[in-house]
Amino acid sequence: MADGMMATRTAHAALMRRVSLRLLPFLMLCYILSVIDRVNIGFAALSMNKELGLTASIFGLGGGLFYISFFLFEVPSNLALQRFGARRWIARIMISWGLISGCMALATGPNSFIALRFLLGAAEAGFFPGIILYLTYWFPPRERARIIATFMVAIPAANFIGSPISGLLLGLDGVLGLQGWQWMFILEAAPTIAVGLACLFYLSDRPQTASWLTEAERTALAASIAAEEAALAKPQPMSIWQVLSNRRVILLGLIYAGSNVSSTGLTLWQPQLIKSFGLSNLDTGLLNSIPFICGAIVMVLWSRRSDARAERPLHTAIALAMIAIGLFGCLFVNSLIPTIALLCLAIIGTYAMKGPFWALATEQLAAGSAAPGIAQVNAIANLLSFLAPFLVGLIKDATGSYQIALLPIVFFAALATLLVLSLRKPAALS
Repeated sequence: MADGMMATRTAHAALMRRVSLRLLPFLMLCYILSVIDRVNIGFAALSMNKELGLTASIFGLGGGLFYISFFLFEVPSNLALQRFGARRWIARIMISWGLISGCMALATGPNSFIALRFLLGAAEAGFFPGIILYLTYWFPPRERARIIATFMVAIPAANFIGSPISGLLLGLDGVLGLQGWQWMFILEAAPTIAVGLACLFYLSDRPQTASWLTEAERTALAASIAAEEAALAKPQPMSIWQVLSNRRVILLGLIYAGSNVSSTGLTLWQPQLIKSFGLSNLDTGLLNSIPFICGAIVMVLWSRRSDARAERPLHTAIALAMIAIGLFGCLFVNSLIPTIALLCLAIIGTYAMKGPFWALATEQLAAGSAAPGIAQVNAIANLLSFLAPFLVGLIKDATGSYQIALLPIVFFAALATLLVLSLRKPAALS
């Protein structure tokens, strides 16, 4: 009996390794490109803002409108993914956002900048919640914090990789008559289109259609996921409108906003904060990457700890508190090294939160409610992410201080910490 159970566990572990090695590296590459194409605006701002006549407030407005279009199109996009299949829909998302991201090089002033940012958000909407939904098709609930965190290492990895690259590309001023920031948008968008096309040939919609698994592996994987889902005693599926207005879904969206607002705000403003200490673009890019490599390492370790203890809310709350403490501490320092250390703490919290949180969120959604529920949680967080860049820009224009301008992010992180601590044991979506 014991030998049979051990053999079953060994076979399951081997199958999970195979699925992970097949899907995660490719999905991480997709997400790295997503993050780079989304956040390179922070580096473009180092020279683009002056050339296009963008004040901090206008730049923050454009950065925030990206998330308004996210909010509007997240749920429809996830429902489309469920209907048309991940392979085709993820390809559509990547190709369209790659094209629009490259067109950012054509911005000529505030109006075109704002319009292109809105269109970019509409094109990319649904990518992240779609991937989270897609991962639930392939991995049992007990392994999701680790899997989701491994996938989401792509966020800090993209910043770690993209920061120095973006700094270097800004040095291409004058080549073929284009500015460095224009070259940055063009050259960083091209790989997205290529990988989007590759999705059509590489991805399988579900385990049942995966030709790279044997029939026995497909059956075993589907049975394992179904058994664990049933054991969670989830609520009955609800209609789309019931999900969208459900108070627990809204609460989860507000909690996730604590991390999303931090990620959005720091992506847009951290390069300018670091450069304000008198650094070159290249030095800014190199230093900007340090907090993200720290975040990537802790993100994986923290999610493994959450899985090992089968505990989600406290792991989520501690990470959110780190964001608030790190950015609030920036108010009291005015030198480079302490600022980088505090940014490291905030970035670690921003990304360590994501694995435990999404494991918590997906455990509370019935299978039939997962697509709109995940998208709605992400959409609510993105709606609030519109406010953060805009408020940061307004405060920066009013005070001249990047440190004071970070206070809205501190507020959202602190609020999210209190909200997650108010959660009861995650079982009843009511």
